[in-house]
Amino acid sequence: MTTTTLSPPQTGTPRTPRVAYAIVALALGGFAIGTTEFVTMGLLPDIASGIDESIPSTGHIISAYALGVFIGAPLIVSVAATLPRKALAIGLVLALGVGNLLTALAQSYPMLMAARFVAGLPHGAYFGVASLIAASLVPADKRGRAVSSVMLGLAVANVAGVPAATWLGQTLGWRTAYVAVVVITIATALLVLAYVPHSPRDRGARIRTELSALRRPQVWLTLAIGTVGFGGMFAMYSYIAPVVTDVAHQGKSFIPAVLFAFGLGGIAGTALGGRLADWAILRSLMGALVATGVLLAVFTQVASHAPALVATVFLVSMTASTLVVCLQMRLMEVAGHAAMLGAALNHSSLNAANALGAWLGGVVITSGYGYTAPSAVGAVLAVAGLAILATSGLLYRNERLAISLSH
Repeated sequence: MTTTTLSPPQTGTPRTPRVAYAIVALALGGFAIGTTEFVTMGLLPDIASGIDESIPSTGHIISAYALGVFIGAPLIVSVAATLPRKALAIGLVLALGVGNLLTALAQSYPMLMAARFVAGLPHGAYFGVASLIAASLVPADKRGRAVSSVMLGLAVANVAGVPAATWLGQTLGWRTAYVAVVVITIATALLVLAYVPHSPRDRGARIRTELSALRRPQVWLTLAIGTVGFGGMFAMYSYIAPVVTDVAHQGKSFIPAVLFAFGLGGIAGTALGGRLADWAILRSLMGALVATGVLLAVFTQVASHAPALVATVFLVSMTASTLVVCLQMRLMEVAGHAAMLGAALNHSSLNAANALGAWLGGVVITSGYGYTAPSAVGAVLAVAGLAILATSGLLYRNERLAISLSH
């Protein structure tokens, strides 16, 4: 079993507080990504009304974004592997801004679908390169926390960015939410330029080297865990707005409060996930999947009660965010020399989960099972992810045993 080949901390890299500024700058890019990805859920009824489509049909723009991430992460990372990481991070966050500008300007359903696809393309690749930059700035035993700090930007987006953008979209029109994301991406590019240390071009990198990660069974199994297991959270969250209004019988003004609870859970789970990843990745993955499955099942029973709905959304977000960080570190570990591709592929799998969860949620809703049915589907997906994790763990143990016997 090949262990991680992440770069050692860069020689001469500035110490804190400059390292902290660099990580904050990278995290702001995650904040922009989190805002644009999740604000769509909160504004789904508004967007549907604005383009004269049904809510389930408009929900497919979530899948379009996810498809962009799924395709963009391996494609961009493989092709751009030789570029300096700092320059690549800046280019990717600006590309995210272009995708959001196109979203704000879209005048029809096909144009909006295409714009969300374009917006999703740089998502995974950005987290891939940002994770590697952050990991290279700290000692090996703190890499999990450094990576989780970058991903914390995405979690903070759900506390500040998404509720604020949802309110902005409801008040001034849904397009303004995506214009706000464009502004954040420009600020991110400027901060990365100012604070992230220069990294030389990796002249030894090749597309073949990056794609070598795809020959590793553990990479595919970990991707499957993310796609299936994390899909359960998206099955619930993609349709959270109609759950609030039609199941809990709350007004639209209550939706930002639920999104705020989701964001708080994400912050707690991301911070916890970094520490758990530095402790024991496989055990932490198992605990997160079990907790997510149980909580999604509970959600189907308590969604009609507003306080219980808020509390359960918080807990689902916390366990799912812990899962994300542990999956990120696991992929960076098992990808060998292609650690950046491994980190990027995590977001391909998570957005495949996004597409899977949103699609299955739409299927059960249109079949007449109601807006809590996606959460029941999500619980089943979490159990399936746990089965894949068990397979991965067994294979991993056998590989380690074979290596020890060979010595």
